[in-house]
Amino acid sequence: MVRAMLVTVVALAGVAAAGVGDPQVKTDHPWYPGELSCSTWERLFKTQAELYERVTGKKVTSDEDKALASWYWRNLNVHHCTTANEDYWGKGIEKGEETREYWAGLFAYGFGLCYATHHQMAAEFIKLLGPERSRAMGVAGHTTFEVWLTGGPYGAGQWALLDHDVSTVVFTPDGSRLMGLMEVSKDMSSIKKSNRERGFIPGGLHPSDPGAYKSVNWAGYTTGYAGPPPLVHLRTGESLRRILKPGLDDGKTYAYWGINYNTGGIPGPERAHTWVNQPDKMYKSGRDAGYKPGQARYGNAVFTYKPDFASGKYREGIIDESDTHVTFEWQSPYIVAATPPPASAKEKYGIYKAGCTGGLVLKGKMACPVEVSTDQGATWQKGGDAKDGLDLTDLAKGHLQYWIRFGAGAKALADSGLTIVTTCQCSSSVIPRLKPGANKVTYEASGRAAISAGPNIPQAKAHMVEGAFDSPKVTLELAAPRKAKAVAVYAADWVSCGAPPRPSKYNIDYSLNGGKTWKPIVKDREVVQRPPEPSDWWSQTLNQGDAPLDGVQGPVRVRFTNTGNRPYRKAEAHLVYAVENTSPLKATFAWRDGGQTKTASHTYKAAPGQPDASWTLDAGPAPETLWVEHSVE
Repeated sequence: MVRAMLVTVVALAGVAAAGVGDPQVKTDHPWYPGELSCSTWERLFKTQAELYERVTGKKVTSDEDKALASWYWRNLNVHHCTTANEDYWGKGIEKGEETREYWAGLFAYGFGLCYATHHQMAAEFIKLLGPERSRAMGVAGHTTFEVWLTGGPYGAGQWALLDHDVSTVVFTPDGSRLMGLMEVSKDMSSIKKSNRERGFIPGGLHPSDPGAYKSVNWAGYTTGYAGPPPLVHLRTGESLRRILKPGLDDGKTYAYWGINYNTGGIPGPERAHTWVNQPDKMYKSGRDAGYKPGQARYGNAVFTYKPDFASGKYREGIIDESDTHVTFEWQSPYIVAATPPPASAKEKYGIYKAGCTGGLVLKGKMACPVEVSTDQGATWQKGGDAKDGLDLTDLAKGHLQYWIRFGAGAKALADSGLTIVTTCQCSSSVIPRLKPGANKVTYEASGRAAISAGPNIPQAKAHMVEGAFDSPKVTLELAAPRKAKAVAVYAADWVSCGAPPRPSKYNIDYSLNGGKTWKPIVKDREVVQRPPEPSDWWSQTLNQGDAPLDGVQGPVRVRFTNTGNRPYRKAEAHLVYAVENTSPLKATFAWRDGGQTKTASHTYKAAPGQPDASWTLDAGPAPETLWVEHSVE
């Protein structure tokens, strides 16, 4: 009932999506060029290969080359640390889980514990080497990762240990190939005998880390997934500022979504042992990464949106409206952060407590009630009367999307100066950085955005039209907002497969005609077990897939089924839709050089899809990048 009402009202609005869809930039920084270098599989694999070839001098041609290039890049961009939970199951944040989704792990966090980051890597290797070519492995107090390599010394196929979390690969003494975990566990001396001439040492973060490989406890097949690529839709009157170091603009306000170590008096997550932020030291290093408190920390992404009621462009961001209310949507690859209440400021998870601030704040002179929904409008949380400085962080924290509904029409809000500020956590590794001297900046806007039924169960349930979770069949339905045309569908599920995995074929299909006919997204996927294996298995597996759509305007159904009667714990669907890039975009860099803070800006025309490398800026002899901002006027 709720969904049908919203579809009807949006149709009445009849406004095409506009603003700027998916604006991205990159620099020619040798290590951290930014999001445009790694925001799709194609870009990521190209960047990995070019980096690996530049540093090692070896062309990326074989499966092993691709695997090592991936592993090397991830060592330099993602570090070990505890993320905060996401409310996957709709039972509250404290009963949630760390994300297993690849793009959120890379863009919203840039860190994760061993099991989280290695589960996420499964999604990458589905795209890099093909399905059923990787597995997570449980060892003593650690989750590690293997890939199935073929050709050359691997023949028809062998497992190869590829542990990013503790920066470890083990080569045979002659350097001819990578060794598998089960091989290493049977002969722990192989770690010390590993060929160092290939440029990488086992235990790259600490020499004791590979000791966990002595006992192998379980295997997990396809234990993570990827949704749509990270997309940002900036509406007219909206800016996105990404700040590389904790502290926001005043240098002392800390909003984050992870464990609070409070290292060096700076609240939030951090890592002392990592190659992140010292990338030039990893290859052919004679020792581990070393210990430096705060070596890697989190960044922030701040969205500031002032809807343009005067011209009617506010409709670029609405879900529905009437004379008595306006509902805006927000979705991002970055997660809503929080500053814990003062009484919990030094607790490890003070961000879970009530009274958090800074994540979602209103500005302006409004006189109406306001509500927030994090489950696609199925339920609403009252935020009180809108006013300048009203803080709604507790209603949105830990989410990648929300809807906000004001109890007044656009006419009543027109002179209020309403501004919505959403502060997120983001990975600092995907923020473009400046190098000394001339910097070539490349800009591209694909003209795309995304809407999601998920990743959390309440968000998916709002779109459920058939079946149920914890049953063998689930069907979701969603449509692009504002009569936009969907150009791709993405889907993923989390299913109980049994231990060992029971025989079953897993399918994900989509329908454009209400379920009358179906086309495949994932067809007859089976869990493929490859020996050697330990004596236990992770009892769940995840399926992922995507399919192009030919400008679909209207509902898309996504159906999850399997032949083994296996129950679905969770499922999600996403539509990527076209945005008419009607506005210019202003890109601004801020950096510190020689004790002075400097800025430089460039405005790009409203043209999606084509890279523009016309802007070059001189950052001086020793620049420290502070922030990068995109704004649409």
